[in-house]
Amino acid sequence: MKSRDIDLQNKMAKTMEKRGIEMGVFVAHKIYWKEANLASGDKDKRKEFLSDIKSSVEVAKRVNAKWMTVVPGHADLRQYMDYQTSNIVETLKQAAAILEPHNLTMVLEPLNFRDHPGLFLTESPQAYQICKAVNSPSCKILFDIYHQQIQEGNLIPNIEKCWDEIAYFQIGDNPGRKEPTTGEINYKNVFKYIHSKGFRGILGMEHGNSIKGKEGDRRVIDAYKEIDGF
Repeated sequence: MKSRDIDLQNKMAKTMEKRGIEMGVFVAHKIYWKEANLASGDKDKRKEFLSDIKSSVEVAKRVNAKWMTVVPGHADLRQYMDYQTSNIVETLKQAAAILEPHNLTMVLEPLNFRDHPGLFLTESPQAYQICKAVNSPSCKILFDIYHQQIQEGNLIPNIEKCWDEIAYFQIGDNPGRKEPTTGEINYKNVFKYIHSKGFRGILGMEHGNSIKGKEGDRRVIDAYKEIDGF
């Protein structure tokens, strides 16, 4: 979203408002897939990240967003994990101070080791620990069900353990990262559990279609009907 022309962002916001669509997440900053940035404690990388967060506030206001995705980047293989965690917590505390006055929330997304090897943040307990340390309504968890099925499984118990720090969910089945019903995840039970907890936020469709074209779009709609237990 941030790389799109401002006029286009405004048009998208007006279209969503007209059609009653609520904006989901957008990526708040440059993600370092191969290089340690937040984990390293490098002051220049921290400054760059905080600058990205500041500019994301304006984007969020423009497109009526409440949440923005944060991925702390690659692990620093030259430092113990606890030092890396401390570096990230300190940076996120400063970022939260930027977001809190605007009632905006950065959501930390743990990513699986298979698709994104070497990243610092991979598991929901790790994200939970960081959010507790930052201790801000502006720093919460993005629980991507696809990623966490690969990384740790045990989905419903882990959602339960992290519940008070989860602000956003993303959906995709495994294997393949296509629509629910194409893989091994029992989305009907997962959705029933999330609904039973009183969640009324957004569940983002972070997946592809198993079938191309109009037929594939219809299959996605039908799949979501199949897993709706209500």
